[in-house]
Amino acid sequence: MIYMMRNNFDVIIAGAGPAGSSAAIHLARNNFRVLLVEQKKFPRPKLCGEFISPECRRHFETLGVGSAVTDSDPASITETVFYSSSGHNVTIPSSWFGGPAALGLSRAVMDNVLLRRAQECGVTVIEGATITEPLIDKNTVRGVKLKLNNDEQQHRAPLTIDATGRARILTRKLNAHAPVKKAKLIAFKVHLRNTRVAPGACEIYFYPDGYGGLSSVEGDISNLCFIISAEQVKRLNSNPDLVMREMVMKNRRAAYTLEHAQPESEWLSASWERFGRQQPSPAKGLLAIGDSAAFIDPFTGSGMLMAFESGELVANVINRKGLDAVEADYAAEYLRKFDSRLRISGWLRRAAFKPRLAGMGIALCGASKHFRSRLVRATRSSFNPA
Repeated sequence: MIYMMRNNFDVIIAGAGPAGSSAAIHLARNNFRVLLVEQKKFPRPKLCGEFISPECRRHFETLGVGSAVTDSDPASITETVFYSSSGHNVTIPSSWFGGPAALGLSRAVMDNVLLRRAQECGVTVIEGATITEPLIDKNTVRGVKLKLNNDEQQHRAPLTIDATGRARILTRKLNAHAPVKKAKLIAFKVHLRNTRVAPGACEIYFYPDGYGGLSSVEGDISNLCFIISAEQVKRLNSNPDLVMREMVMKNRRAAYTLEHAQPESEWLSASWERFGRQQPSPAKGLLAIGDSAAFIDPFTGSGMLMAFESGELVANVINRKGLDAVEADYAAEYLRKFDSRLRISGWLRRAAFKPRLAGMGIALCGASKHFRSRLVRATRSSFNPA
């Protein structure tokens, strides 16, 4: 059965992660009629480092979820420690990111808090829906077709936002005939018990062909999330536990912290084509936010921050400019806000996948607090040195 629904929303957002939900909340509180479509049913696990930098606290308060996040008992992360393969390390205090501590909180918990807040603000939420294609009218995106419980629906709006993360579902469906690029990297995530991660620390490990992070989340659980070349994964029969032990644990510190670790969850995995900026406005009537617009390198610890910032940015642009012909304004403001940090992260990435260069970078950062502070400033929107 097909349900036809015409022009019943001002904005349709695909994807209910932190970018999509935050944009929906901002827009709904400015009296826009918003539909938020999500493929999964929340709460659900999500492949992510689950590091929430201190700057995100302001966004939580602005969105009205500060107390709900605090009540979820997140871990407090006061420092990030980068370890070379040989065990040399350098520490970055969380206070340099603009607050006393970062947070460790699972995406299952945080995303659910944000989605329920969106509903409280009047956002119409559809969970468990698969978007089949964007609706096109005169070369302009005017909504989405979706499938829900074997029923097909069409929802129309003057403006649609792709917040589907690295999958970029709507954007890809607009370019369905484009050649599929072979994934160069594979990411894995698991929740663990019995790790030796230092209290209050997010630990970043560099090893051949990749890097990973280990930190605490709620409930005395540690989150391990790492990336590695697709070639290495294939060589190890795509076995995440084997990849962890044969590659990640080549890092001396990782070998120590993960020696007795036991899985508390199923492994999650995803293939990655590339880092960096995509198109903030892929088509007329379509905007992109969060990882759909740009995927910043996880070692910066600013991915969650960029999600909230882009959700807020797109809502501000729409609130000022209205629903028509906002693409150029949004793209220009997105570029001004994020281009510099994405370029700096790209330069750092070249060292991150080469243990020798990573080790040299750690040594240089360890020798100069000023140099460390400049790198911190370059990968974030603000900087408040201790």
